[in-house]
Amino acid sequence: MVYQISGKQIDIGEALQTHVKDELSSVVEKYAERPTGVQVVFSRNAHEYVCEATVHLSTGLTAQAKAHATEIYAAFDNCSDKMEKQLRRYKRRLKDHHKDRAEPVELMGASSYVLAASEAEEDTEADTLQPIIIAEMETKVPSISVGEAVMQMELTGSNVLVFRNEKTGKINVVHTRDDGNVGWIDP
Repeated sequence: MVYQISGKQIDIGEALQTHVKDELSSVVEKYAERPTGVQVVFSRNAHEYVCEATVHLSTGLTAQAKAHATEIYAAFDNCSDKMEKQLRRYKRRLKDHHKDRAEPVELMGASSYVLAASEAEEDTEADTLQPIIIAEMETKVPSISVGEAVMQMELTGSNVLVFRNEKTGKINVVHTRDDGNVGWIDP
């Protein structure tokens, strides 16, 4: 398993790196059968330390956790606890969904854009309806089932997930609705 432990504008010592590797390896190996990589990023937000951890599984799914505390070790321990709770909760579902999967999830490349917020003033009218693109990035679209997409969305803590439906081959979207339920768009 590959570990990538880094800090944003803070120094990460050997003792903390060793602590992170030991703790996460026991958590991840206990609940995930074949983890491939772990990314942990520490940062500082005012007086608190923030720890963000992402675990990449060989099935193509990822689990993410984020925590903060006034001490860096406490921030990591809280993040590790959240990761363990997530992986424990989804262990059975992960096994059920992937017991027949012989190879990792197929990923297809796609472009992702960040659009500028419209600064519409009452006195002026926009010359064009085309938004201004301020960033362009590459993203991956997984080829998974609807159940796996919902699980992936919940594991990463995101509100929306675009995926290619394994059964139909079409692009689908799952999203969290305002009422707390999950919506599925199948064009």
